[in-house]
Amino acid sequence: ATESSGVPPDWAATERYSGVALLPDLSDASARRLAAEVAGERRNGEPVVVSIHWGANWGETIPVAHRAFAHRLIELGAADVVHGHSSHHPLAVEVYRGRLVLYGCGDLINDYEGITPHGDLRSDVGCLYFATLERPGGALQRLEIVPLQIRRLRLEAADAKARLWVERLLNRGGRALGTHFRAVPGGGGWSLQWPPEQTKATGS
Repeated sequence: ATESSGVPPDWAATERYSGVALLPDLSDASARRLAAEVAGERRNGEPVVVSIHWGANWGETIPVAHRAFAHRLIELGAADVVHGHSSHHPLAVEVYRGRLVLYGCGDLINDYEGITPHGDLRSDVGCLYFATLERPGGALQRLEIVPLQIRRLRLEAADAKARLWVERLLNRGGRALGTHFRAVPGGGGWSLQWPPEQTKATGS
């Protein structure tokens, strides 16, 4: 987690007490330290997901520091999937050197139901992410997203208006990242499209 997500420094784990694995910053040095930790745990051919709680609750803009850090983790061979979360709504998706970067996955199920929307951004629509990765290697082969809607603390199929909102949100943000979602016939969700040049193998 990072402090930008609202996690205070005193929640950090110490040698004596359990707590959050808090990143002091998103510098190259932090990426290298994290990569060294991952290298000690990685098993041959097994994909690695690095999950980070970062960023604000609302807003479509992906911070430059988040992109740079995610890219660096992939370049260092520390992550095959960067799983970002904190935002109450989904954020755009990127494929970098063939690896999947989810900058914000939104809320799927929680006790926040009923919080006021932020402009046209809403928190009652969550998504299921189905990623198919190459094995061994970890490169992304396919990603499908299925939207769901939170009603009375239960997940139901998203209505037409909610599906359209998520599709527009993801594709609006994806323009700058080279990604686009197409509807899956009869599936109620979308399949990720990205340029072939983004499937180059990671340099570790």
